[in-house]
Amino acid sequence: MTPDTAAARARLLELIKDLAVVRGKVVLSSGAEADYYIDLRRVTLHHEASRLVGQVMLAMLDDAGIGFEAAGGLTMGAGPGGTALMHAAGDAGRAVDAFVVRKAQKSYGMGRQVEGPDVSGRAVVVLEGNSTTGGSALAAVEGVRRAGGEVKAVAVIVDRSTGAKERIEQEAGVPYLYAFGKDELGLD
Repeated sequence: MTPDTAAARARLLELIKDLAVVRGKVVLSSGAEADYYIDLRRVTLHHEASRLVGQVMLAMLDDAGIGFEAAGGLTMGAGPGGTALMHAAGDAGRAVDAFVVRKAQKSYGMGRQVEGPDVSGRAVVVLEGNSTTGGSALAAVEGVRRAGGEVKAVAVIVDRSTGAKERIEQEAGVPYLYAFGKDELGLD
């Protein structure tokens, strides 16, 4: 990890703790109840944090040896993260496109489920802010594969340590990477 990456990671962790962690009883998209919520849209859409998300995620994927040409995931959860990663790659002189996956294929217009540059025949990474059961990431993987994309990994900003990694690796057959564990956020 370069000093620049280490500094970006440390600052991003601060911003996640300050902006995204909300304490209190919540029902997650999986239906599970939790004592906290990690709202990473507050980070991926933040003027400073977004750039750091791109840098940290790109470095993590590079360190893992994951080659890819496009990154994205379900529209609200992963769209801003894909854009952040696209910009970080561009700053490094690399061409990486972003895409978003709709929950269902459109029944009008072009009838696409994956929006943005075509992913067919391309190596892609599916992104997610955080994952509890892996369901959203798996839905995105399925949509990308139907569109002809070759999923190389699922990458999340925060892993909640609730089984998503194991489920995604088993069902999707791709590596699951994460930038931060919930223990780093003081959520154990």
